[in-house]
Amino acid sequence: MEENKTTQLDAQIRADQIHAFQQELNILKTQQVLSLDDNQQHQVQAYHQQLLARFKTQFDIDHNKASKQLGLGMKIASLVGALAMASSVFFLFFQFWGEFTTTTQVIALVTTSIATFVATCVIAKRDTSGYYTKIIGLISLACFVLNIYMYGQMFNITPSPNAFFVWALYGFMLAYLCKARVLLVASILSLTGFLSMYFGTWSGIYFINFSEQPENILMASVFIFCMPFVVNKLASINGFYTLNLFTHFDKVYRVMGLILFFMPILVLSNWGQGSYITADPDIIEGVYQILGFVAAGLTIYLGIRKQWRHVNITGNIFFILFLYTKFFDWWWEWLPKYLFFFVVGALSIALLLILKRLRLNQNDENTNRHIDENNNQQHKLAKGDVL
Repeated sequence: MEENKTTQLDAQIRADQIHAFQQELNILKTQQVLSLDDNQQHQVQAYHQQLLARFKTQFDIDHNKASKQLGLGMKIASLVGALAMASSVFFLFFQFWGEFTTTTQVIALVTTSIATFVATCVIAKRDTSGYYTKIIGLISLACFVLNIYMYGQMFNITPSPNAFFVWALYGFMLAYLCKARVLLVASILSLTGFLSMYFGTWSGIYFINFSEQPENILMASVFIFCMPFVVNKLASINGFYTLNLFTHFDKVYRVMGLILFFMPILVLSNWGQGSYITADPDIIEGVYQILGFVAAGLTIYLGIRKQWRHVNITGNIFFILFLYTKFFDWWWEWLPKYLFFFVVGALSIALLLILKRLRLNQNDENTNRHIDENNNQQHKLAKGDVL
């Protein structure tokens, strides 16, 4: 891992690996499986201490379990603080807005947007932890959203989906500047709103009512899910190499894309009247129920195949949601409640056994693959010795 390409997340992962290595090495030494001599042990400890000290100074990482637990609390506190401060600024404008003249209002909007953006840039360079950067970044985004919205109200500008696109661009810029996933989520939602609104207008509805047709969100969700491929492609182009520092954002794109994809399907599987398809609502609901199960299964397969744990978990969650939603539709009305929950529990146990069996098969496949790789390597070494 090169120093100039190391991120805070990379440093934290490396620190966790060092602690796990030290614990495993102590176990191996206790069980007399492996023991380093004094010189080797001193070199390893010195290297790890130097690496952890640099990471702690440069990235403010959690260097032990206690600090990691406190770090989790700090992340939650910073998220709540960021949302609260952004909301405070938003409502502060509305509290005193009517007392200002038009000129004062324009100056206030422009000044707050510029000031918060400059403050975000300054704090982002000095805040190694990222907690304060997240707060000021979300405040800056709130000021920018308020800026565009209030200009539309003041000068009677015709409402347009383009405002969501502008908010999304500014949010993406702040997210990559602050390395904050909460800003990335806000930007993804704004971009999804923009794309969904335009899909709605193309079908003939007023853009504000895009949510009345959940299918408008489906195409936007596919675009969001594929965005990491676009970003990684840009990262390979000269001049965009800094995007390589944000590989942890790929998970956010994928999970948000999957959530935005499955939620409309879940809604339409229970509310066929909201579809563009002109057919019997019961048929539409049945089609989307099948689509939900198939898409969730393919998502689980993709997560296993690509070793994307976040994709696998998201697919499992929605597969279970679709499954238990169907249980409710089929049996809630005519089964006694005790029998309903008994059937759900029994089927859950059956699903647990199936998943356990699949996991054992997967572990066996991985073990056999490692054995084959080791055999092939030994065969190559033996062949090289003979030659």
